[in-house]
Amino acid sequence: MKKRIVVTGMGSVNPLGLSVDTSWQAALSGQSGISRLDQFDEVELRTRIAGQLQGFDAADYLPAKDARRYDPFVHYAMAAAKEAIAQAGLEGYVGDADRIGVLVGSGIGGISTLEANAITLDQRGPRRVSPMFIPGSIINIAAGLISIEYGFKGPNLAVGTACTTSTHAIGLAARLIAYGDADVIIAGGSEKGSSLLGMAGFSSMQALSTRNDEPTLASRPFDKDRDGFVMGDGAGVLVIESLEHALERGASILAEVCGFGMSSDASHITAPPSDGEGAQRAMRAALKDADLAPEAIGYINAHGTSTPLGDVAESKAIESVFGAHAKQLKISSTKSMTGHLLGAAGAVEAIFCLKALLDSKVPPTINLQNVDPECTLDYVANHACDLSFNYALSNSFGFGGTNGTLIFSRFDG
Repeated sequence: MKKRIVVTGMGSVNPLGLSVDTSWQAALSGQSGISRLDQFDEVELRTRIAGQLQGFDAADYLPAKDARRYDPFVHYAMAAAKEAIAQAGLEGYVGDADRIGVLVGSGIGGISTLEANAITLDQRGPRRVSPMFIPGSIINIAAGLISIEYGFKGPNLAVGTACTTSTHAIGLAARLIAYGDADVIIAGGSEKGSSLLGMAGFSSMQALSTRNDEPTLASRPFDKDRDGFVMGDGAGVLVIESLEHALERGASILAEVCGFGMSSDASHITAPPSDGEGAQRAMRAALKDADLAPEAIGYINAHGTSTPLGDVAESKAIESVFGAHAKQLKISSTKSMTGHLLGAAGAVEAIFCLKALLDSKVPPTINLQNVDPECTLDYVANHACDLSFNYALSNSFGFGGTNGTLIFSRFDG
């Protein structure tokens, strides 16, 4: 029998708020976290908007010396982990530290630190490059610092699969637990992509919305007037563990991780197949892993980035996998409010799925005024709705054609 894996803690910082509950309430009310860039001179950027963290202070989560040493994506990961670990009751936990692992990744990693040190190299020479440049910015350093901070001595690793990173992190962490490599894993992802270099790179690809004069209206998944995604920053972290271990230590169980699927498009580095064939296989694999019929799913948190090709491909993939039931599904893209958090997106959206399950409420897709004729499903346009359901599905798709799907269920004891 497959080992049951449950969620006992959640943590997030994102453009809607600096905690799970704050950002969830903002999502239910349909708020946008997108604003004009305020971190640097915008110079000649085509896109000058992003989902930034408002009021975030790294000193609230790290000693001042460490805050200076590490890239902002590490700060965000530490903040999200702190909230999740506290909710799970693992602060100061005296159990077997060898059985608690960390799997927190990033799509890009420390691009702000890379940018700053490249400028230093160019302007001041190699001797002035920081000795903390590499250890302060590499993708696995967030997982390493979480492990050090809390004394967790189990598996410690990171994945970096672009926009699918933290969905893969959660799914693979569940499989590590199921295989017996750990009892508990802190899993998720973090991203700070809105540096000048990051914005310039995505702008040059013409992947970002240029609705600069209307930031809050810029991210509009499934709308026929969408013109690209909006960059978002933040982190999401879950504490997941075996049901047996959670019950043994008396943890409060939030929900169950019951399905995980992966696939590759094997077609193009950035564009999905028009029918979402790779996404179809990821969703089918997750349903098979969960031993569920498609009709069991009540809500889908879509990848829904607000790109012309991606939204149509995902919609068609959902229609193919769910058949007639697709029309009954509630589907929303919370990226309409947060922007696209790249490697952190999957974990933040998994948390929104979990909150939807727990509260029997579905967050909206905002800015959906004129639905694309090729997107024919119920995208919960502009207003949250009440819905009691037992299973939620979350999709993530990334550059390189990598796909991941998670399914969460109510915990039934």
